[in-house]
Amino acid sequence: MNHPTRVLVLNSGSSSVKYQLIDMASGDRPAGGVVERIGERTGALVHRTPGDGKRRTERPFADHTAALGAVAEELSADGLGLDSPELAAIGHRVVHGGTRFTRPTWITDEVLDTLRELVPLAPLHNPANITGIEVARRLRPDLPQVAVFDTAFHATMPEHAWRYAVDRETADAYGVRRYGFHGTSHQYVSRRCAELLGRPPEAVNAIVLHLGNGASASAVRGGVCVETSMGLTPLEGLVMGTRSGDLDPAVIFHLRREAGMSLDEIDTLLNRRSGLIGLCGENDMREIGRRIAEGDADARLAFDVYTHRLRKYVGAYVAVLGRVDVLAFTAGVGENSAAVREAVAGGLGGLGIELDPDRNVLRGDAPRLVSAATSRVAVAVVPTDEEWEIASQSYALVTS
Repeated sequence: MNHPTRVLVLNSGSSSVKYQLIDMASGDRPAGGVVERIGERTGALVHRTPGDGKRRTERPFADHTAALGAVAEELSADGLGLDSPELAAIGHRVVHGGTRFTRPTWITDEVLDTLRELVPLAPLHNPANITGIEVARRLRPDLPQVAVFDTAFHATMPEHAWRYAVDRETADAYGVRRYGFHGTSHQYVSRRCAELLGRPPEAVNAIVLHLGNGASASAVRGGVCVETSMGLTPLEGLVMGTRSGDLDPAVIFHLRREAGMSLDEIDTLLNRRSGLIGLCGENDMREIGRRIAEGDADARLAFDVYTHRLRKYVGAYVAVLGRVDVLAFTAGVGENSAAVREAVAGGLGGLGIELDPDRNVLRGDAPRLVSAATSRVAVAVVPTDEEWEIASQSYALVTS
């Protein structure tokens, strides 16, 4: 009897569900899509199949139960339903695992109870992740369901990297420490970098820059994360689309005292009205590039602040690792913006990092090197694939 080889990956957000069906034996992706605007008057489901197959449905989806039910119907219409005997597991993206979950975890009632306890660490993300798990378990109570955590890859950081210099008793009582996020992306990309260099992961030191609307950096020594830029929450670190990244924590006290802003207002400011959008009113790097070409000073400043912060982190992580074999760019901006790569890596010749300008502007869907032949450090563009990483980890757990 053939064992089932397909994994359905679910990424449940507060008002959306992204999904991807992946066959771990063949590498095929028979279906995928997204449900958006859950709970609003008009929702949308876009279902994709290989080639140019796409079906779009616009109607209200009252909640995640309705959304996942609609996903199940779309899959069934293609003969890929949740009742398929080829389905081995459902893998769920969960943003925050705290210190309790540092590897892929088979979901049980007890695990769900613990995830609910961790909600204060990720109040914007974990509740939606939990809802998706609960609905999926009701739809297929007999099927293995696996949680894969954004924080897990960073759990290997040494204490001197994850601990903040605040009172230890207070920090330990309230879980105040660096956790890091985008872990599935950093893990996938660092491994693909080793493959690109033709070396085993344990022989490669990598700096990975995950540059999407959210952005983070990691230092990976021999396949193991030793430092990352995001902290207790995804707010710390790099300049992002709408998040400030690093700033003096006294800014919060100053705004409370001098501007009379509430904590919720400051939270909104730093998470939703800062970063690129706060600096120039735009968080799409393509639009920022267009405005720079037209001589827009605000767009130029936003770009310079963004790339300056990136260069600082790369330099710091060279110091952390001691030896760097590859600097990798990934996610939407990292994969597609030659200008960002040039602004970051182009200024690091003193660290042995040199770009090939012709390679840098080439586009492609496969991992590729964009470094000059004389560069001591390889510079790579590696398209991330978090869905594959979640499916792979889920499948490995349920078949082990």
